[in-house]
Amino acid sequence: MAEISNLLEQEIMKYAKNSELPCVTAFEIADKLNVPAQDIGEAADGLEIRLVKCQLGLFGYKPDKKTVKPLETVSSELKSAINNSLESGKLSCVKAWEIASQLKIQRFSISCACETMEIKIKECQLGAF
Repeated sequence: MAEISNLLEQEIMKYAKNSELPCVTAFEIADKLNVPAQDIGEAADGLEIRLVKCQLGLFGYKPDKKTVKPLETVSSELKSAINNSLESGKLSCVKAWEIASQLKIQRFSISCACETMEIKIKECQLGAF
């Protein structure tokens, strides 16, 4: 376990710039090391490395922290997919990714649709929120 922890820390430090690690890079490290994304988030936190540039646009952007903006319209197909995936009125990060994959659209589009529909996204796969 300590060996895995050291390897995680080494990989995070290798890719972190200015004490920041982009979401996409965190997932690349998780894939490379075959570990859950949550482990990368926890290790980054322990190293005081901030997770930035969320692929859903929800955190880690300067100067406004998030880049999500409501869409003018949300297709009925996307609305249905989001509504069918809600848990306690919220959409999980993992479900948002699944919808994007199923509909072959950008992950960011899911969070913009949620913003329009006034739906909160919860449970970041990296543990950031």
